[in-house]
This record gives sequence, C-alpha cells and structure tokens, in this order.
Amino acid sequence: MPSTARELICRDRRLLLDGTPHLVGILNVTTDSFFDGGQHASLPAAVSRGRLLVAEGASIIDVGGQSTRPGYVEVGPDEEIRRVVPVIRELVRHTAAPISIDTYHAAVADAALAAGAHVVNDVHGLQSDPAMAAVIARHGAAAILMHNDQALREAPGDVIANIKTFLTRTLGIARSAGIDPARIILDPGIGFGKTQAQNLEVLARLNELLTLGHPLLLGVSRKSVISHVLDLPPADRLEGTLALTALAVAQGVQFHRVHDVEANARAARMAAAVRRHG
Repeated sequence: MPSTARELICRDRRLLLDGTPHLVGILNVTTDSFFDGGQHASLPAAVSRGRLLVAEGASIIDVGGQSTRPGYVEVGPDEEIRRVVPVIRELVRHTAAPISIDTYHAAVADAALAAGAHVVNDVHGLQSDPAMAAVIARHGAAAILMHNDQALREAPGDVIANIKTFLTRTLGIARSAGIDPARIILDPGIGFGKTQAQNLEVLARLNELLTLGHPLLLGVSRKSVISHVLDLPPADRLEGTLALTALAVAQGVQFHRVHDVEANARAARMAAAVRRHG
C-alpha cells in the first residue's frame, strides 16, 4: 500500500506530504544540459536562479553539475564537485528549501552533503556506484532513486512489472545500507533506457508504482518524450510539460522536477484541486 508517512525527512528540513504537489526546481550548473546548459554556470547566476525557483514555488532545488542528456560527455567527480559545492553552500545560506544534489557519484554526493545539501538524486537508483547508499545513510539524507535500466527496451513482459523489479532491488540496497524509508522518493525514469512507447505507457500507469510504498517524482520537463509527439524543440515544449504534470498529479504523483516552476506549480495546483474533489 502507498506510504502513510506525513512528511519527507531531509536531514534538518522536512516537507509535508499531505497530497499537495511539490515542485523540484532544476538548477543545472553545466555547460551542456539539453535546455539550459551554460545559463547558470557562474556562482552568482546559479544562486540567483536557485532563489528565483524558490520564489516561484519550488519545494526543493536540484543542483546538477553533470549533464545526463542523450550523448552527454562525463566530466568526472572532481569537476562536478568544483561546479556544485560553492553553489550548494550559498543556497543553504540563502533559502530554507532543501537542496538536492543530482549525481550518480558517491564522492560528489559526499562533498555536496558535507556542504549542506539535504537530498541525493541518483539517476541510477543506487545501482551504479556501490558506495552511494552508504554515503546517503551516513549523512541521514533523503534520496530520489530513479529507474534506469537499458535492458528494459528489449525486456519481455510488462513494463511496469519490470520497473517494479528494478526499484525493489534499489529499495533492498537502501534498506541494507540503513537508509530510512521515510527519506525515499522513487522516480520511474522517463526517457532513460525506454522506448517512446514504453515512456508513454509508464506515464499512463504512474499510479501503479505507488504500490511500492513511496512518494513518486516525475521528471519530464521539456524532454524528448514530448518532442516525439509534438515535434518541437526544447524551447517550445512547455505546454507538453504542463500537460504531463497535470496528468501525473491526477494519478497521485507528489513531486515534479521541472525547469519552469511557476507555470508547473499552477498546473499542478489546478489538477490537485480536481483530484481532491474526484
């Protein structure tokens, strides 16, 4: 059954889980992210953007120093740390919102958490870097754990069942490391290791993943899953993003990782109002 936890524990900061959607604002301090690469690479620009995301309604700021767009070039943990740690230190001082570090390297997560971050967003769901789970547990951080299995494209059987199998393995790793279940959010990983048909099917069946017992996060902001339907570049995919945010809220998804916080917050609030009266 879905979790009855009433709050997400993010170290010394907490978020109420009462059905109200939470917006996770994307803050890429990269040069090559598919939509906003290079826009917030300097420290002043990144801190200003982070504060704006909170003003627009973000509950969490997700800071990333490594692009994971298709065809990305890995920069390495040292460069990631150089990019993200100064930003995190400043944001912790200037906002009360939990700060998330978007990384799949344990060394980067460790440095970010030491700098004051509250959440680790691991796009490999603890199944890439074997040290990641222990780092999260040691710091008492919250974790966003994503499905990312390239074999799914060719996997037999039901797509949701396959995602559940992967995420159940992730939850087992978390449990063995001592990560508090009340600190875990799960992400179905739209656009990662999935065909377009699989992406759309998952989006239509998000509510089935709630049986894993954790809040869900959806990350579809301006992604190619929208382009494959609307044939539009990233700059013109806002309406498609808003439609998917509203559909996800209607299915009970509580966290929405987006570039455009204000617009998505409005769409999410409208969808949540309908859901409450449905």
